Amino acid sequence: MTNDKGQMLIPGYNLRLGSVGERVLLLKFLQASYQELYPEQDFSHLRDTVVDYLSRETPLWWVDLAGEPPSTNPSGEPVGCLWVGNVIDQVGGSRHAHIFLVYVSPLHRRRGIGSALVVQAESWARQRGDRLISLQVFLANQNALSLYQHQGYQTLSLFMHKTL
Repeated sequence: MTNDKGQMLIPGYNLRLGSVGERVLLLKFLQASYQELYPEQDFSHLRDTVVDYLSRETPLWWVDLAGEPPSTNPSGEPVGCLWVGNVIDQVGGSRHAHIFLVYVSPLHRRRGIGSALVVQAESWARQRGDRLISLQVFLANQNALSLYQHQGYQTLSLFMHKTL
């Protein structure tokens, strides 16, 4: 994988900057991420999230196969995605980076792609002067929890809910 400066991160994968015109593809990846945890749920409402939040200020990166035969990825679509943006720290009031989505297709997991995407998000945040980056992960997503904890992320708060 190469970053925006062309540095090799993971052999066999390229990282490219996406655009706001790729809303449909982002929605597909966002829905796939949620569908894995909640297969019976309808996630069509995530379209509004993409429409409301995808902009030039919330960059999107795609992971593509590099130098692989088409049979390895017949769809030709990316095999991974990173989407980052901004949130406001509710305690201190400062703006900081937030990872909206890290997704790697199941056939390409456990190769370091997710870790490389987290590093890319952190690099983007540092370049714009952020001193903090956050994300939300579901407790049921043990693979993601393990990835983020391994990358040094710590639980700051718990999002709790109650069905009424």
